[in-house]
Amino acid sequence: MLDYEVVIGLEVHAQLRTKSKIFCSCSTQFGAGPNENTCPVCTGMPGMLPVLNARAVEYAVKMALAVDCTVNRRSLFARKNYFYPDLPMGYQISQFELPVAEHGHIVIHTDKGEKRIGITRIHMENDAGKNIHSATDNASYVDLNRAGVPLIEIVSEPDMRSAEEAVAYLKSLRAILVYLGICDGNLEEGSFRCDANVSIRPRGQAEFGTRAELKNMNSFRNIQRAIEYEVERQIDLVEDGEKVVQETRLFDAAKGVTRSMRGKEEAHDYRYFPDPDLLPLVIEEEQMEKWRAELPELPEARCRRFQDGLGLPEYDAQVLTAEKEVADYFEAALAVYDEPKKISNWVMGEVMRELNDRGVTLAECRLGPGDLARLVKLVDDGLVSGTIAKNVFKELFETGGDPEAHVKDKGLAQISDTSALEGLVDEVLAENPSEVERFKGGDKKLTGFFVGQVMKKSKGKANPGLVNQLLAKKLS
Repeated sequence: MLDYEVVIGLEVHAQLRTKSKIFCSCSTQFGAGPNENTCPVCTGMPGMLPVLNARAVEYAVKMALAVDCTVNRRSLFARKNYFYPDLPMGYQISQFELPVAEHGHIVIHTDKGEKRIGITRIHMENDAGKNIHSATDNASYVDLNRAGVPLIEIVSEPDMRSAEEAVAYLKSLRAILVYLGICDGNLEEGSFRCDANVSIRPRGQAEFGTRAELKNMNSFRNIQRAIEYEVERQIDLVEDGEKVVQETRLFDAAKGVTRSMRGKEEAHDYRYFPDPDLLPLVIEEEQMEKWRAELPELPEARCRRFQDGLGLPEYDAQVLTAEKEVADYFEAALAVYDEPKKISNWVMGEVMRELNDRGVTLAECRLGPGDLARLVKLVDDGLVSGTIAKNVFKELFETGGDPEAHVKDKGLAQISDTSALEGLVDEVLAENPSEVERFKGGDKKLTGFFVGQVMKKSKGKANPGLVNQLLAKKLS
């Protein structure tokens, strides 16, 4: 079998966090009743004229600046013509020949190091509605709440060579959008979604193979699964002497396969032409520089600062900055107790573990960052053991509260009184004479056994450092 190279390009649609739609004043609120957020403009009534949302333009330009795109001072809106029940106007207002921005890039981190992924273009467009098919009613319905919601489409160069690289690119892109505050990045609700163009070619061949476009992927895991399946499908076709057909395919998450949906359209199939109801979009240099000055610290810069300024390992910095709310929580804790690595360990360990186990977001953690910092300091000060502190964290995750007050109220303070601990150590040694003899005979690994027995008797409250000292003294 030949050695094949995978070629992947991604088209990402990001819903902009504006309060109103891109060409009318209807609300963009998610979860409203069917067709509540509609008007004659977004439902395509004859004679209704679109008016461009200025905030949507601001957000599109800020994203372009964040990924080093060239922002076109003049861009045009075009009509993308196709018929579908959820598109009431019979066309989508998008941008074609002159998009708002072009020629950018982002850097992703892979197992082989950093890799630069090119961004071909960013353009603005309105979303379509949603078709709802009911087997119970034997009918189909159309909800136009989403019609007219502002989107930016971010089109990458075909620079990715594996499903892992594609997911890394998507995670980096999503992080930038969330850091900018222009998209909530929710894959399940469809505010961040992507189509993947996947092809294969014999390694060393310059010409691209025939691509298939994959749709219907609502999680990073499913995106990776869909691409991996499609790569294997195309390799099998070529090895069997068949040809890959250019088409759009849907991913069936339940079965882990892609299925043919329709032939892949080309640009000429949509009969693009300039929208006669919208003037060219002109962005003044002064306005663009104002928006550039408003850009926040982005994930890559924050990651470097965590390494260079705080001395964190690269891995810690990448994990902490991948989600803005996690990075914010970490920095807020650090402001109370300036121990970067210790705070990092707790956030990456206990905080993220509890979030994953409960299936919740950081917003649902009632223990604030300042209280987490105070809990870490209690361990360093010897007031509680690490084990007790972890139990305290689990209890306060739901209720919140002052860790020190909780420890005192529950009687969880660490026993650091030498005389009290000495009695417990003597009991353990007296109860385990054979282990004492083995220890004196050279089996030094039994230290852990003795410490464990003392911790058990003290219900986890014994100061382990002091216990080790007493054991060393009595067994010498």
